[in-house]
Parts: sequence; structure tokens; C-alpha cells
Amino acid sequence: MRLYAATILLVAFLSGCASTGDWSSDAPTKANPKSSKAPRVNLKQQSVSKLYAPSDNLWIRIRDGFQMEPMNTPIEIEQVRWLSARPDYVHRSMARSSRYMFYIVQEVNARNMPTEIALLPFVESAFVTHAKSSAKAVGLWQFMPATGKDFRLTQNVFRDERRDVVQSTDAALDYLQRLHSQFGSWELALAAYNWGAGNITKAQKRNLAAGLPTDYESLTLPKETRNYVPKLMAYRQIVLDPQAYGIVLPELENHPYFVALDIDNDIDVAVAIKLAEIPEEEFHNLNPSFNKPVILSNANQQILLPFAHAEIFQANLKTYSKPLSSWTAVKVAKTENVEQVAKTLGVDVDTLRSVNGIPKGMRIKAGSTVLIPKTSSRAGDVSSAMAENASLSLEKPAPPAVPNCAKPAKGAKNAKCPVPKAGSKGNSSAKNAASQHKSASTGLAKSAKNGSSASTSNKGAAKNQ
Repeated sequence: MRLYAATILLVAFLSGCASTGDWSSDAPTKANPKSSKAPRVNLKQQSVSKLYAPSDNLWIRIRDGFQMEPMNTPIEIEQVRWLSARPDYVHRSMARSSRYMFYIVQEVNARNMPTEIALLPFVESAFVTHAKSSAKAVGLWQFMPATGKDFRLTQNVFRDERRDVVQSTDAALDYLQRLHSQFGSWELALAAYNWGAGNITKAQKRNLAAGLPTDYESLTLPKETRNYVPKLMAYRQIVLDPQAYGIVLPELENHPYFVALDIDNDIDVAVAIKLAEIPEEEFHNLNPSFNKPVILSNANQQILLPFAHAEIFQANLKTYSKPLSSWTAVKVAKTENVEQVAKTLGVDVDTLRSVNGIPKGMRIKAGSTVLIPKTSSRAGDVSSAMAENASLSLEKPAPPAVPNCAKPAKGAKNAKCPVPKAGSKGNSSAKNAASQHKSASTGLAKSAKNGSSASTSNKGAAKNQ
């Protein structure tokens, strides 16, 4: 039997006394800085069912933490009207938030931030974990690639932590706190989160030069940024008094929705889903950062499972006797086409192309990491170095050589030689985007109606509104 120790985290500050309203734990935290900051609970020694919260309604807790002043501007009023005219859309996004809201509120409270910040994913992504903007911002908090790297969110072959619920939330709150320290107000911090700190600084300098105030409402901003804070404040108004706008908020209980488990051996996503006994869609809603069908232990990974399924997973794991992982990773030694690489590695070409997302007609460049089926000769878990630094680079084959044209005979017409089209090289690894953090808020109204995945665009939002 192949077992690994699953240390179980409760992603919240846990309370032993409801009367104080404080959530705390004496459990030691993991030294690994990439892991969740939340304290740990060992289910072998503690009962999850005995944990309880100071209040059973998370919406009350959110309202109690509001600190920002309503703007009451025409733009905010317009945004409130837009939301109140679409109760089904609001309810769907509110229902999606139920998986993540407790953790976000818990982290916001721990940092003494206004709980309006916990509502920001409504604006950014409508709480669609796979949301992707036209500017390549992804996840609940819509991190751009460069901003994600700035906050040490791993983006490689195996995972994209910009989509990780815990990691991206912590990074987004770090970012917002940095911006608040820089600009001195939450309105300006939010505008900088959307438009970029450099752009806000330039706008303030222009106002100073013109003898104008430099607060949020006095700055000249792009339309998206001008609407950004009013959109958040519109959600604030809905949460504060939903009945006034004909909205029924879904019930949100004031306790953790998910539990995080450390992964100590590589495990297939399919196996994790089977052991947890949850629908595949639910697993991916909680664990959207995994790019491949295997979760790597040497990447310091955790999986999030619904509150009631952590013990089920643990019990099933203890009796599971089959291999946990059926995949491994190797580095390609030289640049070759997929067929040649498959032959060298002794794997099926269609499997190699499918699991690694390699389009037809592309070659795999030397130094790339590819996922392949595990064999007895390639047993063991993927190494830490490969798990953290894996990349996949592709290129188009070089164009065929131009044929030599014979010199035409004297008096004959000039012979025309075929000129092949110039080939262009491509690289599947993500290129650095601009450092400013662009919001996906204006492209979600249409895509959010379709459920758990979305691709956002500013044009789509304009039409929907």
C-alpha cells in the first residue's frame, strides 16, 4: 500500500470560545512560505464538527466590517440600477462566492482591511475561477502575468497560481495593502489595482501641476477605472440592503467551506477526485490552478476540498492500494518534432501531444519539460527543480530551402523560382505583459451567465451593459 501523510489545514482562524468573537489556534504553521498562512488542524486529534463561529451568518460579518463611505455619484447609482435589474446574474455570482468568501473575509479581517475589499472579486471575475480577460489577466483577482510574478505566483507547465484560491487571495491583499500605503486611500488603491500605480501617480502629478486636488474623484481616469470603484460600491449597497433592490442573497454560513490538505506524494487529479468523492466540477472550482492531470508533491502543493469531504478523503486514502500517480515529467534533450520526441521517449505520440497541449506542426525545443506516462523505469515523484521551473517552448519547423534555379538560355524568358513563405517562430511560454494590473470587470456580465469558466473582454461588457 502506498500512503502519504495528509496533514489537514483548516483554512480559517479557529475558535474555542464563541463568546469572544475571536478565531484563533495554537496549532503550529508550516515553515514553507508558499503554503497557506492559516493554522493547521489534525483530524486525528481534533473534530471538525465541534468547530463553530461567533455568528452563523457571514453577510452580517461582512456588513459589520464595512469602512468605506458610499460615493453616491451618478456612476454609482447607475451601477446599482444595472445590478438590481439583473437579479439572476447577481444571485449566480453570489452563489459562486459561497465557496471562497469565508476565507477571503477571514484574511481581510486579519489585516484590518475594510470588508468591501472582500467583494472585489465580484467586480473582477464574478467569482469565476477560470475567468480570463483579453489582456491575459486570470483568476478570481485577475492577475496579469507580470504582476503575478512580482508577487511570486508560480506560472509554469504544471500550475498557474494566479488561479489558486489561497495564493492569489493572499497576493491580491498584499498588493492592495501596498497600494493603500502608497496612495493613502482605498479609492486610489483600488484605482491603481485596476489601472496601475504608475498611471495613478502620473494623473496626480498632472492635477498638481494644474492646481487641482489629487483624490480619486478629481483625477482624469479611463472609463473602466472611473467605473471601477463605483461598481464595488454598488455591490456594497446590494449586500448592505438587498431587499431594497429586490435581491435575495444566498445563505452564507460563517464557517470554512473548504479544508486544505498537504500533498506529500504526486497524485493524479482523477485519483484525488475519486478519493474525495466529489464531482469533478467542484474539485476544479476549488483547485483551478492545476494545468495538468497530476498534482506534484515537490511543488509544495495543497488541494482544497469541501469542508465535509476532508475526512472522507483521508479515510479512503488509508485504504487505497493502487499507485497514486500515473504521470511523470522529463526534459527534452534536443529540438525535434513531436513524433521524434515520442519515439525517443517511447510514448504514444497522440498522448504526448494531447497531455502537453502541443498543436500539430510544432516542434518541441530543447530544454522543454513534457509530461509522459509513468513507467517502472521512470518511477518516483517529479523532482522539486522540475516542478518549480518547468517550461515548454515550441517552434515552427524551418521553411524548406529555396531551390536553385537554372540560368535561362540566351533569348529565353526569365525562369521564375518559387519563393516559400517565411516561417515564423512561436513560443508557448507566456511573455511578460505590462506591469499594470488590468481589470476583467467589464467583460464578465455575459460570460458569468455560462457558469464556472469564462473569457472576458471589454467589448463584451459594453454590449451587455
